[in-house]
Amino acid sequence: MTHPELFIFDCDGVLVDSEILSVRAYVRAYARHGLAIEESDVAKCFGMKQADIFQSIGAATRQVFPPEHAGDLWEEIRTLLQAELVAIAGIDRLLDALPARRCVASSSAPERIALSLSLTGLTQRFGEAVFSSTMVKTGKPAPDLFLHAAACMGAAPAQCVVFEDSIYGIIAARAAGMHAIGFTGGRHLPPGHGALLLEAGAHRVFGSWREAGEAFGLGAEMARVTRR
Repeated sequence: MTHPELFIFDCDGVLVDSEILSVRAYVRAYARHGLAIEESDVAKCFGMKQADIFQSIGAATRQVFPPEHAGDLWEEIRTLLQAELVAIAGIDRLLDALPARRCVASSSAPERIALSLSLTGLTQRFGEAVFSSTMVKTGKPAPDLFLHAAACMGAAPAQCVVFEDSIYGIIAARAAGMHAIGFTGGRHLPPGHGALLLEAGAHRVFGSWREAGEAFGLGAEMARVTRR
């Protein structure tokens, strides 16, 4: 796509390196209630919203998290984010070099997105253009969130580029009729994940924001941003 109207970014694992922290938080929160799950049980749910993650883990492991204690999970996540969260390397330079509009479309709750952007200095780069799965009826892999974001931003779906690290996110982007780009720069992803994103429908996959910027012709501008 030569001149996109809108760049849509997932948050966790794309803008911020948070998924590796989320996995630990889920395991800890379950343990607080005497429930034993593995990190791999959580990793299978990347891209889902929280309610769907609880349901998926319960179906796979028979370890059912008490929904009335969902606040315990948020407490674990918030503690880890505040202590360890960092932005994905190079995302600040890419955002500053982008010629088109951008927004966030994440499966996370609004308060988590806001905290993640604030802790990593990315808040001002998106302003009010932040969309959560809580704003739509059905989360990823349904296209609802991406279509909602595009409509609110006044962009045609076919003129949107979506950056996603999860299989569910790529499926959602393609279902929305958007250009889907897989991103594998997060620490939570195993070798070979890029191939899975391509199988899910990603048009291309990038392992770093520098690589993505160069592919979109932004390499020189990103270098200028770095020198400022």
